Amino acid sequence: MRFVSTRGEAPAASLGTALFDGLAPDGGLYVPEAIEPWLPEEVAKLPSMSLADIGVRVLKPFAARAIDARTLRAVVHDALDFEIPLVEVEPGIYSLELFHGPTLAFKDVGARVMARLMAALGGDVTVLTATSGDTGSAVANAFYRIASARVVILYPDGRVSPTQEAQLTMFNNEPGSNVRGYAITGSFDDCQRLVKEAFADKELRRRVPLTSANSINVGRLLPQMIYYFQAVAELKRQAGDVPRTIVCTPSGNFGNLTAGLMAKRAGAPVARFVAATNVNDVVPQYLATGKFEPRASRHTIANAMDVGNPSNFERMQWLYGGDLEALRKDVTGSVHEDVEVKATIKDVFDRTGYLLDPHSAIGYLGLTRRGGQERREGIFLATAHPAKFSEIVEPVIGKTIDRPAPLTQALERPRQIMHLDATLAAVRGAVGG
Repeated sequence: MRFVSTRGEAPAASLGTALFDGLAPDGGLYVPEAIEPWLPEEVAKLPSMSLADIGVRVLKPFAARAIDARTLRAVVHDALDFEIPLVEVEPGIYSLELFHGPTLAFKDVGARVMARLMAALGGDVTVLTATSGDTGSAVANAFYRIASARVVILYPDGRVSPTQEAQLTMFNNEPGSNVRGYAITGSFDDCQRLVKEAFADKELRRRVPLTSANSINVGRLLPQMIYYFQAVAELKRQAGDVPRTIVCTPSGNFGNLTAGLMAKRAGAPVARFVAATNVNDVVPQYLATGKFEPRASRHTIANAMDVGNPSNFERMQWLYGGDLEALRKDVTGSVHEDVEVKATIKDVFDRTGYLLDPHSAIGYLGLTRRGGQERREGIFLATAHPAKFSEIVEPVIGKTIDRPAPLTQALERPRQIMHLDATLAAVRGAVGG
């Protein structure tokens, strides 16, 4: 398997090159040259497969010749050592709970697989990544104590939840830690801009082997295909031989949805997707108008989705050859404001006892109330544990949420907030360049 650039001006690369370089030399994003479809009999066997079995099968075509089968299985088993259950919230409406990993967010899937793939392939690297909330903590945890990696995380100062900041910075105080989190004055888009500027700095990259752990890195993207097949496997186990289903993906930088579209192309029986966003809605607007108009992001209670210029839109365009009508056949947009999100958290909890975080609530909304259409059965992705956003959720439901042990441990650790100017020079210093 080779990987090519979305911009078509760079030579094809191996998995290792794509993984360690992050961006292609022409500034594009790496994508697999081909997506091999599963055989129908393989899809039929999904209900009998474990999560690890599904993970190995999803990644096998992309890892071929890069690592051997035994190593790939060890990578997947070690990375995915937690469950991904499908929970029926109400008749016909299912939540795929992606928050049972060590940092209680869906990013654990991609980050843990990526870190272990890099360790298996070998080579020293500095991971530079921007986060709007959950990516950074997942990357920090995934790479912590991996000797061949240094990690520098940029996050927008004052725009992540207190719990997220605790997880982002929990290793800052530790002597000799290979992980550092820095608060940047500005938005997530500013953090993402700095990462892109650093990758475009040829002199910096000559001195420092840089890669990214954002979903711009194909090593983060590919593992996210796994849980779309897992969702189908769980639905078949619970509901029998169901037809192709609708899946709603809460969307910010659109890596999650891009992985879903790739999974569909590989044979996951998904009828169509709903791209549910907060008011940072440039992709739903593109689907409605045909115009992609990036803009400054707006701060919302679903802060991990506060992205005004989603990087993975470029991959979506590549997958569909820029064909808007083809994309519209597979994806519907749905946009939701904070007041609606809070009302939904309360309504679902009061009616069913099921508790949503703000991002998962947007997923629920996109599935059940998009564009005033009739309610449809399907699956929404629950991307974070509600306790990560207790300062938002608790006042809405009027109750205290029990904190899972990983959050309690992160909040109890001594915290050191490290600030960094929003300049390329400051980032150069942070990465050692």
